[in-house]
Amino acid sequence: DGCGHTVLGPESGTLASINYPRTSPNSTVCEWEIRVKPGQRVQLKFGDFDIDDSDSCHSSYLRVHNGIGPNRTEIGKYCGFGFQMDGLITSKSNEVTVQFMSGIHTSGRGFLAAYSITDKSDLITCLDNASHFSEPEFNKYCPAGCVIPFADISGTIPHGYRDSSSLCMAGVHAGVVSNTLGGQINVVISKGIPYYEGSLANNVTSKVGPLSTSLFTFKTSGCYGTLGMESGVIPDSHITSSSILEWPNQTGQVNIWKPENARLKRIGPPWAAFISDEHQWLQIDLNKEKKITGIITTGSTLAEHYYYVSAYRILYSDDAQKWTVYREPGMGKDKIFQGNTELYQEVRNNFIPPIIARFFRINPLKWHQKIAMKVELLGCQFSIGRAPKITLPAPPQNKNDEKNADFADDLIHSVKTSLQTDKTTFTPEIKNTTVTPSVTKDVALAAVLVPVLVMVFTTLILILVCAWHWRNRKKKAEGTYDLPYWDRAGWWKGMKQFFPTKSAEHEETPVRYSSSEISHLRPREVPTMLQTESAEYAQPLVGGIVGTLHQRSTFKPEEGKEASYADLDPYNSPIQEVYHAYAEPLPVTGPEYATPIIMDMSSHPSTPLGAPSISTFKAAGNQAPPLVGTCNKLLSRTDSASSAQALYDIPKGQPGPGSADQLVYQVPQSVAHSTVSKDE
Repeated sequence: DGCGHTVLGPESGTLASINYPRTSPNSTVCEWEIRVKPGQRVQLKFGDFDIDDSDSCHSSYLRVHNGIGPNRTEIGKYCGFGFQMDGLITSKSNEVTVQFMSGIHTSGRGFLAAYSITDKSDLITCLDNASHFSEPEFNKYCPAGCVIPFADISGTIPHGYRDSSSLCMAGVHAGVVSNTLGGQINVVISKGIPYYEGSLANNVTSKVGPLSTSLFTFKTSGCYGTLGMESGVIPDSHITSSSILEWPNQTGQVNIWKPENARLKRIGPPWAAFISDEHQWLQIDLNKEKKITGIITTGSTLAEHYYYVSAYRILYSDDAQKWTVYREPGMGKDKIFQGNTELYQEVRNNFIPPIIARFFRINPLKWHQKIAMKVELLGCQFSIGRAPKITLPAPPQNKNDEKNADFADDLIHSVKTSLQTDKTTFTPEIKNTTVTPSVTKDVALAAVLVPVLVMVFTTLILILVCAWHWRNRKKKAEGTYDLPYWDRAGWWKGMKQFFPTKSAEHEETPVRYSSSEISHLRPREVPTMLQTESAEYAQPLVGGIVGTLHQRSTFKPEEGKEASYADLDPYNSPIQEVYHAYAEPLPVTGPEYATPIIMDMSSHPSTPLGAPSISTFKAAGNQAPPLVGTCNKLLSRTDSASSAQALYDIPKGQPGPGSADQLVYQVPQSVAHSTVSKDE
């Protein structure tokens, strides 16, 4: 009556004293007989040991023996509070007896121990957690029986588990090891998160947990994807059931809870059986053999219909005719999976080892009110292929027929056995047989898709290389510092203003007026036109270029014909329309005022010689600029009796003769007029 939590697996297990981790009752005893396969030995490791030693291990102790029965031999006797045993207790045979005796005592938690075969040198106990190990990644062996009521875990996959969680119990929750078999775990430590979710999986409840400095996850094969119930990859016609619930609602409309409604997370009613008994089932056709590693279930998910399945069995088949009930290896009874405890929560169960089948069937055994559920299957493609087809030779016609028949039976049995193990990937060596593995459709599809994808990628690469090469050639043709062809015209127009014109000489360019322009104007209109024409100025030149232009005219040459120094007779020019004369900025180094325009004023008697005419020009200083070149000829052609030299009045507003209230400059007066003034 002193036995506590006990799970004895074929290769590992867990055992504890009664009431652990609380004080065990007085005067109790328990013996565990452990057997493993012949040829192997047993190793024992204590996770916690706290037995009263007040009487020197006389009435309260733990004793370990080699063997079972009266011929067993003692390995050791142990007691003490907080006893620490770093090493392992190893047997000499495949059988061990563990005896716990509890006498009169007032304290002591008892003990918890784990065992395994000696091949598992990295054995740990169910009480070990991630904080006991400093490595960022490590492998350990978990014994069977680590789903214990006195250990807690927080977290779930794929986010991870809190570092205070039991490693082996979390491994069972994650589905990487079996509680009845134990197994190897590959643990990775990483930085913690602020919040850990809780869930129910593999009969283990994970609790919500707070922030921690670190967490751990498990490395797995990655075969935990969904197989198409939720996504719709599995068509409705491949989901069938033993019966369908049909019932009218309050409005008289008939509700049909069909099997295709049994898709996880699908909005609406679930699948429900018409009759709730242990003979109902939900069947899923995966279209071909798949590797099924787990299942997720929920209840009706309808608050007004509180239906769910709390326990079920799993059956599988290759032809939907012969069905096999799922059992764990070494177990002589069907495995019963824990289902839902309410209608909303998703509950996961994993298959260790996985199921290889095409047809999958769920058989509810316990339920709440009615059988109703939604389902999703986890797994991946089965890449090994179907079992090889065995072709036996024709039966011999001699007395060895019986021996050959026995050989054939043994051969078929050995092949089936080798294919049932997930680790065996080699073709068995069989004499007098022909093994012809069947080629699946996936291999044929891959053989077509791979060359097509290679050709597509090669074509894309060639197109990119050609485009890059053409672009480089185009750049070289334009030149490194050249502008694009669409911008060359605008660039040239902008640059023309920086170049000097042909008239940039030291001499002054004469201003020409055609005789027709002068003759068709009335006498009084000549000075008026000069006064009233708007002075529109041309675009200024850049400062750095102006200095090289020297003296220039402020008038723009006639359009259509460029000014030339060889053209000495401006009055012989063809008749053109009167145009505006646009002034250009005066050069920096030239005179401040422009060259005067000498016009024939003798034909205008209405204007007295003494009356000043209005001009818009000013000479540098108070001196008249010398007249050279064409200007002399212009003077000689006038009908006036004046000489070739002209005098300028002092600009008004400057010191000298003239009225101060006028703001314009006078036209130069003739020599004759000046002489008369002197005589007077």
